[in-house]
Amino acid sequence: MRSTRAAAVGAATLSLALAVSACGGGTSTGGGSDASPKTLTYWASNQGASIAVDKQVLQPELEKFQRQTGIKVKLEVVPWSDLLNRILTAATSGQGPDVLNIGNTWSASLQATGALLPWDAKNFARIGGKDRFAASALASTGAPGKDPAAVPLYSMAYALYYNKKIFADAGLTRPPATWAELVADGRKIRQRGKQALGAEGSNPSENIHHVFVLAKQHGADFFTPDGRPDFTNDGAVAAVKQYVDLMAKDKVVPPGNAEYAQNQSVSDFAKGRTAMLLWQSAAANLKSQGMKESDYGVAPVPVQSGSPGTGTQVNSMAAGINIAVFKNTHNLDGATRFVKFMTGDAEQKILNKAYSSIPPVTSAQSDPAFAAPATAVLRDTLARSAAALPQVVDESQFETAVGTAVKELFADAAAGRAVTTASVKARLQKAQQQMPAK
Repeated sequence: MRSTRAAAVGAATLSLALAVSACGGGTSTGGGSDASPKTLTYWASNQGASIAVDKQVLQPELEKFQRQTGIKVKLEVVPWSDLLNRILTAATSGQGPDVLNIGNTWSASLQATGALLPWDAKNFARIGGKDRFAASALASTGAPGKDPAAVPLYSMAYALYYNKKIFADAGLTRPPATWAELVADGRKIRQRGKQALGAEGSNPSENIHHVFVLAKQHGADFFTPDGRPDFTNDGAVAAVKQYVDLMAKDKVVPPGNAEYAQNQSVSDFAKGRTAMLLWQSAAANLKSQGMKESDYGVAPVPVQSGSPGTGTQVNSMAAGINIAVFKNTHNLDGATRFVKFMTGDAEQKILNKAYSSIPPVTSAQSDPAFAAPATAVLRDTLARSAAALPQVVDESQFETAVGTAVKELFADAAAGRAVTTASVKARLQKAQQQMPAK
């Protein structure tokens, strides 16, 4: 999902959603409320630089769908800071849209509410089949062994963006491939008076994405195979410490970044203040802030040693956006036709180009645009070295609890307080205690 969204809603709200099933025949708002076969309501997530940009991207495509089908789509672009709460409220009340976007890490949590239409073999057949979608994208559509709760719409991956001029001025001829190289390069850049690496210490979602990847690189995870929280295992602790140590020990992340919460590190990079940025599908964001593609390079996120791949060489979460249908829609046929339209090859190329993301529909990836330098690294990462965040019911609480623990550790680092293995473990233990009891 986009890392510009705010922290996920807390355990109490999600528990309420899980307790109240929305499977019944409630009345949805917008398209559902008038039960019109010629109207749909669509909640889109904010993917562009602003809600206005999203409307500019989406409205022509929705009008195209109306010309093709006679079905009008009423669009609302919902900010990330509001989206999950809006969805959970709709799930509990039955008052929601017909079709909506969800962050792919929420798939299992929202699946457990019973509010979303399951995409079984029959439903997938109505949109062209399940085998059209990349395996890495399908892995983030719901709990293993269950019919997906949503369909992949946009796929994204993390990459290392680096300022070519700052690198050249520091005598660096290539981007770092390992974390040790990144730290060494960062020190050379700092000697030239530039900030080395941007981070968003107050953004729990960003924190989660990075420590999840580092945990994979340490051969660990934050949940046991049966879905129980395991935040204090050695690999998870090492992952969190390594990430926070980029500020606390290695000094390549500026202390002020401990207070960065949303898109500020991207702005610093776009304005040439910072030499490196770890971000997901950043090209459109950087362009909107005036940075030319020729000014930066894109490389895989570093690994501990060697090159990216599977297992401990994972270097990105399988980020992305899924499209879902509320089960109680009064226009199921129209909603399904809309999902088919949005995941068709033509629309996949148009929309993913606009958002600098990668089509999860593999046949759409043949477009030359997705072989360009800014996107080729993302495409290859998704194919070779990305992993889905845990598809567990309590995933959103995990993001809040552990993401906030990392935020607090960054605050310690910025204030000059020691960040030790023991202090990291203590924060993670506190986070685990905040998880719902099993």
